[in-house]
Amino acid sequence: MRHTSSLALARVSLRTRLTGAVLATGLLLGAAALVPAPALAQNQAQTETQEGRLSLSARGEVRIAPDMATVTAGAQTRADTAAEALAANAQAMSGVFQALERAGIARRDIQTSGLSLSAVYEPYGSERGRDQRITGYEASNTVRVIVRDMDRVGQTIDALVGSGANQLQGVDFTHSDPAEARDEARQRAVSELNRLRALYAEAAGIETGRLISLSEGGSSQPAPMMYARAESMSADAGTEVAPGEITISVNVDAVWAIEP
Repeated sequence: MRHTSSLALARVSLRTRLTGAVLATGLLLGAAALVPAPALAQNQAQTETQEGRLSLSARGEVRIAPDMATVTAGAQTRADTAAEALAANAQAMSGVFQALERAGIARRDIQTSGLSLSAVYEPYGSERGRDQRITGYEASNTVRVIVRDMDRVGQTIDALVGSGANQLQGVDFTHSDPAEARDEARQRAVSELNRLRALYAEAAGIETGRLISLSEGGSSQPAPMMYARAESMSADAGTEVAPGEITISVNVDAVWAIEP
C-alpha cells in the first residue's frame, strides 16, 4: 500500500510537470506570436524612413503688361503750433482731393495711408546741459491713389503736385486679374520640376518613383519703380512714367521617392 501510494504520487508529479511544460510552451508560443506584429511595423517604419528621396524646387515666371497703377503722395506742413500745422495740412489735402476728383479718380480709389503730427525740436548742440526746445510742429498726410487708366498716370501725378502735395513716394504697377498669368507660371514651374527630375536621375544613375509631395512655396508680383523726368515738378513739364512689364512668379517644391 505504501509502494502504491508512492507510485501514484510519482505519476501525479510527472503529470504536473508535463502540464507546466505545456503551459510554459504555450505561453512562449503566444508571446512569439505577439512579437512579430510591432516588430514588423517597426521594420516597415524604418524602411520608409530610410527610403531615398529626391527633393527639388523650381520657379515659373510670366511677364505681363500692368493695367493699374497706385500712386502714393501727400502733403507735409509745419507751423508754430500743432493746431496750425494740422489746419495747414488739412487745407493742402483739401486741394489734393479736389484735384483728384477733377482728374476723374473715384473716391473708392483714394485711401489715406498715413497721418501724423509730431513736434519739431531744435538741433542738438545748440546749448549743452538743458533740454531740447520745441521749435514747431509738423503734420503729414499721405494717400494711396489707384489709377485704372494707364494713360493718365502722369497726369494724376501732376494734378497731385500742382494742388498741394509736396511728397511723392512712388508708383506701384499691378494687374487687376493676374489669375491666368499665375496659372501659367505654375505650369512652367511644374514643367521645370519634371525637367530637373529627369536630369538629376540621369546624372546620378537613379530611377524616381512615386510623387510624395507637391507644394506651392508662394508667389510674387514685383513692380518696377516710377521713371520721372528731373524737371517733372515744374509747372510746365509733364511727369513721364514707364510701366514696362510686371513679373508674376510661382515657386513649387516637389519630393519623389527613389526606387531601390
